[in-house]
Amino acid sequence: MTAIPSRPVGRTGLAVSEVGFGAAALGNLYQPIPDDAVRAAIDAALDAGLRYVDTAPHYGRGLSERRCGDALRLRDDVVVSTKVGRLMDPDPTVTDDAMRDGFRSPMPFRRRFDYTHDGILRSHDHSLQRLGLARVDLLYVHDIGSYTHGEAAARYWDQLTAGGGLRALDRLRGEGAIAGFGVGVNEIAVCRDVMREMAIDVILLAGRYTLLEQGALDALLPACAAAGTAVVIGGPYNSGILATGTRSGGTLHYDYAPAPEDVVARVRAIEGIADRHGVRLAAAALQFVLAHPVVASVIPGLGSAARVADTVSLYGETIPRDFWLELRHAGLLRDDAPIPAEEVS
Repeated sequence: MTAIPSRPVGRTGLAVSEVGFGAAALGNLYQPIPDDAVRAAIDAALDAGLRYVDTAPHYGRGLSERRCGDALRLRDDVVVSTKVGRLMDPDPTVTDDAMRDGFRSPMPFRRRFDYTHDGILRSHDHSLQRLGLARVDLLYVHDIGSYTHGEAAARYWDQLTAGGGLRALDRLRGEGAIAGFGVGVNEIAVCRDVMREMAIDVILLAGRYTLLEQGALDALLPACAAAGTAVVIGGPYNSGILATGTRSGGTLHYDYAPAPEDVVARVRAIEGIADRHGVRLAAAALQFVLAHPVVASVIPGLGSAARVADTVSLYGETIPRDFWLELRHAGLLRDDAPIPAEEVS
């Protein structure tokens, strides 16, 4: 089995495995997962050397956190992160596991965004209760910004800044309740905005630095390098198209929606080069992001023991250097994007 080394998370003193466990699926994302399959997935991940698990209150309205805590309790060798920004209010009208906010969860709560000082502290405390853990290592401000909030983004930004949300996180870090904090988002601009407000330890960036998209190289990743801020990559498959490729026969998904034709064409071109070099597209997507020196870990969504085994296999696949060079030559990979096995100054 491929050994999975660890990388430091900024200046927190933490180290996370290069491949971590994204636990959104454990909240019954799109479909129910039996409890025994959830436990088998986490046990398989731990056995394979994945020592970083990321969850959130939003994932199944607390279901993912409960399941993660049950599997990780009494383990002191796993870094755990969760998120703040959504409170889960009791909702007695939830009496089934019908689809709500993308999750087939029976948890009787409704979400409420709250990025204020007291809201952040309450969210942290509530997560500890759901997890059944005395501590989480990292907290991410979840989905702050216009990607999620649209016209309401300014109001929530005011809660985070003038309303004291960032001060609450700084307080938790200063008191040693957490080792570090940052943001967990699907957009770049708000990361830079938060970095201008306060020194943060880590950014969980989903879908914006991938084999398809390298816009984060322009300003965000250099800023992280200068500030000593680590980056964790979520969504390395851009919501699925880099995992399934273009030949799966079903709907091709990109950025949580059907993939536009220009994206499909770009993936098809990458697939052609991958075929010539005997490379699996998903392996290239997973390994590419880890070549950047500020990236501490990549956390694909994992919902089964089989997915864990496949991910470890993708991580360990040998990819010839000529594959990356041909992508560059074809204009499918930026010249300034670090590639695996390349020396980076």
